[in-house]
Amino acid sequence: MAILPTLRGPSDLRGLTDDQLNSLAAEMRECIISTVAKTGGHLGSSLGVVELTLALHRVLESPRDRIVWDTGHQAYAHKLLTGRFDRFGTLRQLGGIGGFPRRAESEHDVFDGGHAGTGLSIAQGLATARDMRHSMERIAVVVGDAALISGLSLEALNDIGHRQTQLLIVLNDNAMSISPTVGAFSQYFSTLKLSSAWKQSKTAYDRIVESLPVVGRPALSLSRRIRRMVVNFAQPGQLFEDLGITYLGVIPGHNRRGLEHIFRAALDVPGPVLVHVRTRKGAGYRPAERDQIGFHGAALPPMPGLPEPRVTPDGHVAAHAPLSGPALARKESAMPQPGGSDEAPVEPSGNGTGNGSVSGNGNASAGTADMGTPSEAARASAATRPPNYTYHFARELIDLARVDRRIVAVTAGMPTGTGLHLFEAEFPDRFIDVGIAEQHAVALSAGMALAGERPVVALYSTFLQRAFDQEVHDVCQNDLPVVIAVDRAGLVGEDGTSHQGIFTIPSQRQLPGMVIASPKDEQELRSLVRTAFAQDHPFALHYPRDPGFGVPVVEPKILPVGVGEMLREGRQVLIVGFGPIVERGRQAADILEKEGWSVGLLNARFAKPLDRQLILDQARGKTLVVTLEESVVTGGFGSGVLEVLEEARVADPAYRNVAVRIVGIPAETFVEHGSVDQLRRLLRLDAPGIADQIRETLVRLRATPAGGEPVAVPAAARPRSRTA
Repeated sequence: MAILPTLRGPSDLRGLTDDQLNSLAAEMRECIISTVAKTGGHLGSSLGVVELTLALHRVLESPRDRIVWDTGHQAYAHKLLTGRFDRFGTLRQLGGIGGFPRRAESEHDVFDGGHAGTGLSIAQGLATARDMRHSMERIAVVVGDAALISGLSLEALNDIGHRQTQLLIVLNDNAMSISPTVGAFSQYFSTLKLSSAWKQSKTAYDRIVESLPVVGRPALSLSRRIRRMVVNFAQPGQLFEDLGITYLGVIPGHNRRGLEHIFRAALDVPGPVLVHVRTRKGAGYRPAERDQIGFHGAALPPMPGLPEPRVTPDGHVAAHAPLSGPALARKESAMPQPGGSDEAPVEPSGNGTGNGSVSGNGNASAGTADMGTPSEAARASAATRPPNYTYHFARELIDLARVDRRIVAVTAGMPTGTGLHLFEAEFPDRFIDVGIAEQHAVALSAGMALAGERPVVALYSTFLQRAFDQEVHDVCQNDLPVVIAVDRAGLVGEDGTSHQGIFTIPSQRQLPGMVIASPKDEQELRSLVRTAFAQDHPFALHYPRDPGFGVPVVEPKILPVGVGEMLREGRQVLIVGFGPIVERGRQAADILEKEGWSVGLLNARFAKPLDRQLILDQARGKTLVVTLEESVVTGGFGSGVLEVLEEARVADPAYRNVAVRIVGIPAETFVEHGSVDQLRRLLRLDAPGIADQIRETLVRLRATPAGGEPVAVPAAARPRSRTA
């Protein structure tokens, strides 16, 4: 009988036997795999923490005790154990449960996560508040090895050690972030060794020495100095000890009983304790273990060989769809049990035992099988989609770098997601991955620009938010030619509120010297890449995660900065679009022209500087100017167009009767998760929705189509709530 559907909450775990818990772990893996095969999501990281999650929830009493999941993409197992099994099939779907912890979903979710490196600061705040009010709840935070090297995490560790906050820090070390973790800290974690005897004997030894008559205190002081020298030599974990944090590790991460034992002991130690746990990303599913990069995130490789998940009447995948097959690593072969070889420390890759191996035992995944090759249907589906904007950006950058040796590519732990792994393959000496440290990535690029290089730093829009100060102080104040490639600009989709790339344009518009550009299609993107390197100021190039439109290939050219283009003329309405939303503006114009309206379309290309003269020339005498952007409207592209027209309105009566409608994303609420197409329909940023908004405005203005009668607004097109 399945155990997972019977759980009402984590408290039910404490009544289960070891055999039942082992079966439950297998059920959780099957549920995660079968659901993510349908919905997409962060597969590898969540599979790697099943035993860790079970251990934490058996030792702690959530929600009284608080478990913080740094980043949160490793929290699928946590969601299954905290009352969301029945809805797990709605993962990352519109109206369903989120892909990251969400307080609105469950009292067991401590904060709305999504960005790496925030967990330690959140946990420190919770623990500090606990201590101030003298309450007794225990605080634990699970942080990945990559997130631990971010600047914010290191600042938090410093404060935690200084304040001696009672806190359990679980370092989930799988030697991966999204792409392999890089830098000196990564090498440091990979060399840590278990020193349990030293840790367990330390307190008892101190008590014995201190109790000695006459010489107790001096002997203890001398002993501690000697021990410190020995530990500094033999125990790399002394870094944390020097910060004032007790270090325990390395602990095998798939031995649930061992984890429970060490967590209970760590919670009894005064002050902060860091338990270093070594896990396997994708554990239990051989394809994810072998392709840890591909199976990390939302855009998963094809997963053939899995049975078709059962779909509920509301269109969601059933979370408990049965799963079997050679790709699934069964617990008896792939998940060593207490007393087995997994109790040995896990060694880093490159030591002769193989990646993800267990020391002295060969490959830890022995007994699992390959998932096979992608199906013909999967290949055909992938082949019919045009390459996305990220690919076109990377290829054009490579072409430029072949002739300009000053070009250096920088990213923050995202070489694959930003397409820069292609650049690295051709120019390994001109590629820099700083790990999850966006602030450092931008500041480093500024330094290279000062030295005469032409750096491009590629970051997701949502992660660029972290480096705002570096954009202001380091890049723009120094007017440096740093190209900021803003990937995933606009709606991202299923990753939800923390990942939508909708706030960057307003933040950048206020920065002196910053050029902000976005293409209407993938071929114009290629030209804008060349334009960015042909000028000498900070240049932010925004583009979405969408596939291109498949437009014919053209020779890229350097475009004049701040110059837009007219795509069609119109007498009554002028649509001014920024970015790929221009195409939806064209479709909306087609809809309106069939109703008799005369609609012009302008591709702005640049949000800063705007093509003021072209906009003013085309707006003169129009009934309505409509701006389009896939960004928050407050202070965004549309606000810039409005500022231009308002300035002209004061001096020229020809503009005083021109109305302006700013179409974009309302700033009153965050955008939830759902597919990009669903979100665009919901926000009325698809072509029919844009046409509806324009039509509504024209009716309010009592305008009539060219040579026609006033148009009534269809009921379906009337204003809808923005808070949906």
